[in-house]
Amino acid sequence: MKKKNNLTVLLLLLMVISAIAQEKNYYKGDFSKAELAERRAKIYEEIGDQAIAVLQGAAENPGVSVFRQSNNFYYLTGVESAHAYLLLNGRTKRATLYLPHRDEGMERSQGKVLSAEDQDLVQELTGLDAVKGLEDLAADLSGSGLIRPPAPALFLEFSPAENGNDGRDNLLAKQVMSASDPWDGASSREGAFIQKINQRFPQFEISDLSPILDGMRTIKSAREIELIREATQIAGLAIIEAMKSTKPGVYEYQLGAAAKYVFTMHGAMGDSYPAIIGGGTNAYMGHYFHKTEKLVDGDLVLMDYAPDYKYYSSDVTRIWPVNGQFTDEQRALYEFIVAYRDAFFTHIKPGVTSGEVLDLTAADMKEYMVGKTFVKPAHLKAVEEGIKFRGHFQHPVGMTVHDVGRVHGVKLQAGMVFTIDPMIWIHEERLYVRIEDVALVTEDGVENLSAFVPSSIEDIEKTIAEKGLIDFLPATELPLK
Repeated sequence: MKKKNNLTVLLLLLMVISAIAQEKNYYKGDFSKAELAERRAKIYEEIGDQAIAVLQGAAENPGVSVFRQSNNFYYLTGVESAHAYLLLNGRTKRATLYLPHRDEGMERSQGKVLSAEDQDLVQELTGLDAVKGLEDLAADLSGSGLIRPPAPALFLEFSPAENGNDGRDNLLAKQVMSASDPWDGASSREGAFIQKINQRFPQFEISDLSPILDGMRTIKSAREIELIREATQIAGLAIIEAMKSTKPGVYEYQLGAAAKYVFTMHGAMGDSYPAIIGGGTNAYMGHYFHKTEKLVDGDLVLMDYAPDYKYYSSDVTRIWPVNGQFTDEQRALYEFIVAYRDAFFTHIKPGVTSGEVLDLTAADMKEYMVGKTFVKPAHLKAVEEGIKFRGHFQHPVGMTVHDVGRVHGVKLQAGMVFTIDPMIWIHEERLYVRIEDVALVTEDGVENLSAFVPSSIEDIEKTIAEKGLIDFLPATELPLK
């Protein structure tokens, strides 16, 4: 009898431990309640006290992929439940979260998901003022001021919701393709939501919330910078591992496998964007995603890859020789690119514009060229055109690799994060040479978050000479005998 009681206690203990293990996954807590509250307070300030805002969370995609919340919804709530809505009331300064009701069957198979029944828990975790079921959203919209006009202004997101490695530029491109297809033509999820609001509550004058959120996300908080720094470190470690694994005959996708191993080992949710890994002339295609070719002795290989890490991204690129040694031709071109990168980082600081930085850097590179020689006239031409090119000062980085917000046409401010991406094309040889680093504007200058990733010729050649993951764990030959 005693043995049976002990067994019962043990089983109960195991059930409790299992439940506790599952309970850890329903809320990441990447941001403090105070920071989330500050962001919501900024929305109240921007929309004014005669307006409300509603955000629609991401939809579940059962059986296809692990759920990932849309960026803006996560930015304001930290909540990862699917089909959630957030109402921010500028009149009352109250934030209400609307969640589906508990799905016990799903929770038995996947673990706990925050639901409408978890009101006290969600408020404790997030600092939100109220938590309700989805069915209450319509009544609260009506009660926000429609009964006694004038109705408050209603702010909704017009721009497509970013999710995972789908940034706004990619999503807008998809919308264009869909709209251009006479057999498709489906409206965006945002468009459908706006249409439903118009049909059910025509009293609202609807405005676009997206520019407000874009502006907020342009300047990163200390915690956001910490996450971008970690994402950049993971990206850099992955590129270093790929360098070590490089040799003639290795496939491009095998370098991607080595890099993705590093991502996973450091807790990344996945890719921030599909890996760009191109050997030889494959690198000439700026977004070469196929990764099917063997690396060839004498070629350069380019890798541009970063993780999706706690809802934040990075964007680091390096290029290196497949055989571990730069030729004289490659060396001259590569040294120009590194010098260009270094020149950029001497001019970035608060108060200047991207245009001013480009002008000052181009002037530096004209001086750099004095006395320089190149093996081929086409190489000299490419370098001279590279000095004139205005695309080296690239895009914001944050919750997506091509993040929202502006860094062009405005004065730089501390907390902005963007990429510096010097590049040249030798069209006659279908050769493309570039590196890319992540710049953080600080109070008194700039920090290169990816400076630790080898970029000098000496450091790259030294890194390639080391053994990498592929050396220690090569692919098993198929078919198995």
